[in-house]
Amino acid sequence: MSEKIDFHFKSPNDSPGYLLGQLVILWQRKQKRVLDPLDLTQTQFVLLAALAWLSRESDSVTQIDIANQGNADRMMVSKVLRTLEEKKFVTRHEHPTDTRAKTIRLTTDGEEVFRKALISIENADLEFFAELGTDLSFFNSSMVKLIEANK
Repeated sequence: MSEKIDFHFKSPNDSPGYLLGQLVILWQRKQKRVLDPLDLTQTQFVLLAALAWLSRESDSVTQIDIANQGNADRMMVSKVLRTLEEKKFVTRHEHPTDTRAKTIRLTTDGEEVFRKALISIENADLEFFAELGTDLSFFNSSMVKLIEANK
């Protein structure tokens, strides 16, 4: 390389994007370790969580509701829900008012696996982020600001 490349950040540890990428890789690795025994991927867990959350408010949760809750691609949500349906964790039914939509519901097996996954994930998160101690709420609010600003 004949010409030096001029970096804005002095080192990788000064780059928020690099650090976020590294953190996500490590966090996903931890999530995978706790979800593998339950035969769930992290994406499947996120969609089950969205469904469980939304189901507290409505009996007519749709695929679009789930996608919107998780800022997820609708086609990806459709594929993952199909997989969850094959695993007997969710069912799809005709929507009471929208003939184009299906309502998605957790099955008894889905509720059971989600409860186990939720406990495992929450414990893994507490352990993973323990180093932040009392700074965790500031970290969370900073992430919320970034999410809102970049939607």
